[in-house]
Amino acid sequence: MGPNYCPPTAPVAQDWIDANDRRVLKDPVDHVVWWSSFNDPVLNELVLQAYGQNLTVREAGARIMEARALRAIAVGSFFPQQQDFSASYTHNLSTGSGFDRHFSTWRGSFSLAWEIDFWGRYRRAIEAADADLDASVFDYGDVVVTLVADVAATYIDIRTLQARLELVQQNVLNQQKTYDTIQTRFNGGEASDIDVQQAKSSLAQTKALAPQVESALRQAQNQLCVLLGMPPEDLTTMLGEGEIPAVEPEIALGVPAATLLQRPDVRRAERNLATQSALIGVAEADLYPQITLVGTVGRSANQFADVFRSGAGFGSIGPSLNWNILNYGRIVNGIRVQDARFQQLLANYRQTVLLANLEAENAIVDFLKSQQRFELQLEAAQAAGKTNELINLQLDEGEVDINRVITVQDSKTRQEENAAVAKGQVAQAYIAIYRSLGGGWPSPYLARGLTPPVEAAEAIQAAEEEIAAPPAIEPLPIEEALQLPEEVER
Repeated sequence: MGPNYCPPTAPVAQDWIDANDRRVLKDPVDHVVWWSSFNDPVLNELVLQAYGQNLTVREAGARIMEARALRAIAVGSFFPQQQDFSASYTHNLSTGSGFDRHFSTWRGSFSLAWEIDFWGRYRRAIEAADADLDASVFDYGDVVVTLVADVAATYIDIRTLQARLELVQQNVLNQQKTYDTIQTRFNGGEASDIDVQQAKSSLAQTKALAPQVESALRQAQNQLCVLLGMPPEDLTTMLGEGEIPAVEPEIALGVPAATLLQRPDVRRAERNLATQSALIGVAEADLYPQITLVGTVGRSANQFADVFRSGAGFGSIGPSLNWNILNYGRIVNGIRVQDARFQQLLANYRQTVLLANLEAENAIVDFLKSQQRFELQLEAAQAAGKTNELINLQLDEGEVDINRVITVQDSKTRQEENAAVAKGQVAQAYIAIYRSLGGGWPSPYLARGLTPPVEAAEAIQAAEEEIAAPPAIEPLPIEEALQLPEEVER
């Protein structure tokens, strides 16, 4: 009963919007260990540690174990649903007179009831359980993709904040030197108190940046601790000092249909749709009679010694039929409920594909434009640094206005910070691209038995062997994409 499921179509762009950009390569995406492109051993170790300890990953792994057990229950329902062994002993006292008022009864029996899966109810239930197991595997994959991206993004934040803090400290020293020079000139009558106070204000403003950056740095470290599955603690020693990781300007993206449809969340949405399709068949089976084979065998006697003698046995076998002939309104509407849920999940699947395409396109344009922004910010910072060197020479010779010195130094502080932030944004956009492409799944660490528990890891591998990759889907015109495939129309 019910429709035979096949993967639905979904509107997918033919190519990336920025496909003509020389930095966008059409080579296949190498996204399994994409974070290794940063060439940062500390980041590599953090990703490995997070995969082994993160509690959200363990939770998702336990959900796979649950789905596998539920599938085993569904398979068990395909066989005789009731298998009972019973044994009893009773001592009886009858009314009336005589010497045989007291007698005993020994009885043992085995009963079996097997609803024949004539209409495919249980086969559809197994089909639904199979799809649920697949969906739990892809849910695990989605958690892994998010975890790896979050670890990398938090690590980039930490390195960016460390760079900003170092720049703030350097600029504090630079402005402290300027303030001391002006104070010395004021003491010698060569500068006014206004100049001193202005230099002091600029110095204090720059110093005030340090606590702000330090607070953000501590919060980023705390966030990283949670991703690593450990209580927040000071990670300064473990992380050490390091540069903001740089990436190549080019990136291989393949084509949308070959990458977006393989995202774990997209495949999970498709598997949920397959589950619901099978449940329609389960609901339709209620329209037809339930045919059950019932049998009982046993032995009964008044004395225990007679239980195993001939003549003590009894038994019965025969079919039974149960048909809800007066509940058709309820059953038909139950089928309509399952149909409506299928339509909802179909729309959700297509929306998931669209959002995946949106996420990828936004990440791509952000990556390309952030490179341009970084180049310009770096140029501005270098110019500000050169201007600061020149203005300091003039300050030492006493040939420059104090206001101009302070303005140049404030500009240097801002431009250098902006350049550090822009460099970090390039790396963040790079991470966002691989997050949008499902980077990090299938995880290269599954074979190492880190997490989830061994049983869940085995379930993942078994489920992955059973999951056939969806066929390539050709993009359709929007008017066709909005229609149901013929195979699932009712």
